[in-house]
Amino acid sequence: MRKIIFTVTNDLTYDQRMQRICTTLANAGYAVTLIGFLKNRSVRTDDRNFEQVRLKVFFKKGKLFFIEYNMKLFFWLLFKRFDIYCGIDLDTLIPVFINAKLKGKPNVYDAHEYYTELPEIVDRPLIKKIWLLVEKTLLPRIKYNYTVGNTIADILSKKYKRDYVVIRNVPVLKDNATVTDKENSIIYQGALNKGRGIENLMLAMKDVDATLYIAGQGDLSIKLRTMANSLDHKDKIRFLGYVRPEELKQYTNKAKIGVNLVENMGLSYYYSLSNKFFDYIHAGIPQVTMNFPEYAGLNTAFNVAVLIDDLVPETINNAINRLLNDEVLYHQLQLNTQKAKTELNWQQEEKKLIQFYKTIE
Repeated sequence: MRKIIFTVTNDLTYDQRMQRICTTLANAGYAVTLIGFLKNRSVRTDDRNFEQVRLKVFFKKGKLFFIEYNMKLFFWLLFKRFDIYCGIDLDTLIPVFINAKLKGKPNVYDAHEYYTELPEIVDRPLIKKIWLLVEKTLLPRIKYNYTVGNTIADILSKKYKRDYVVIRNVPVLKDNATVTDKENSIIYQGALNKGRGIENLMLAMKDVDATLYIAGQGDLSIKLRTMANSLDHKDKIRFLGYVRPEELKQYTNKAKIGVNLVENMGLSYYYSLSNKFFDYIHAGIPQVTMNFPEYAGLNTAFNVAVLIDDLVPETINNAINRLLNDEVLYHQLQLNTQKAKTELNWQQEEKKLIQFYKTIE
C-alpha cells in the first residue's frame, strides 16, 4: 500500500477539497495522511478513513507563523517515510520538496491558488519577489502537478513547461432532492477577508426584501460585524461564524440565492474558481457571481448565474433583486442547476484524480 502525505496551512475540519481528495485516495487503496496546524478554535476532526495530524504552533499568522510552521513541518516529515509527497500551494512546498528529494520520492504540487498573485502578496514587492523566487526554483523541478481551474493550469504550464491536470473543487453528487420550499434568504459562504466584496454586499441589502446569512470567519470578521451594526438595515444581516460543512449545507439548501463576490485584486482572484460556485449549484439555487473567465465560461455552458462586472452596491442590489423579482429567470436558472450538477461533481473529478496518482512512478 503506497503512502501519501498532503500538507496544508489551514484547519483540517473546514477544508472540504482536501477531505474529498484524501477520502477518495484512501478508498482507492492508498494510506493517506493529511497534516495541518492546530488553531485556537479548532474543533475535533471527524473520524475518517485517513490519518489527520495537526502541528501545534505558537504564532498563528504572518511571517513568524510561516517560518515556525514550515520548520516544524520539515522536521516532522524528516522522520517519517512516505511514497508520495504532495504540497498544497507554495506555502508548504519548500519542506515537502526537500524531503521528497532527500528520500528519492516523487513530489506532487496541488495549486489551490495562483499563489504569487494573491492580494496579500501582489501589493508587497519584496514579499512577491521572495515567493516568485520560490515558485521559479521549485515548480520547474516538479513533474506531477494539478490545480483547480483551466486558466491557472494554462498559465503555470506555459510558464514552467510542466503539465497541469485540472481537478475541480466540486461537491459530491447526492441523491437528495432540491429543497423547493426556499426561505427568503441569501447566503454568502467563505472567508471574511479582503477582496470578497462583503462590505458592498451588506450595503446592497438596504433595498432587498430578504435576509443575508454570512457563513465564515476571517481577518475582517470584527470589522464587518461592527459595520453591520451601524447600518439602518442591520436586522437583515446575520453572521453565522464558522459552520461545519454538513451544517453549512443545510443553510445553503434552504437559501433562495447564493452570492459569490470577488474583487479583481490580482490574477489569483481574477482566475479563481471558488468551491462556493459549485456548492450553490448543488443546492439548486441561482447565484450572483463575477464576470471573470472561469465563472463566465461555466455560465456560458450551464447558465446558472447572473454575472456582474463590478462590486458597486447598486450593481449587486440590481442583480439580487432581478433574481428575486423575475420568477421566469429564477426558475430557469434553478432548473439549469440540476443538469449542471450531474456534470460538475466529485464523482466525475475523482476519476481524474485516481488516474493522476496511478501515473506517479
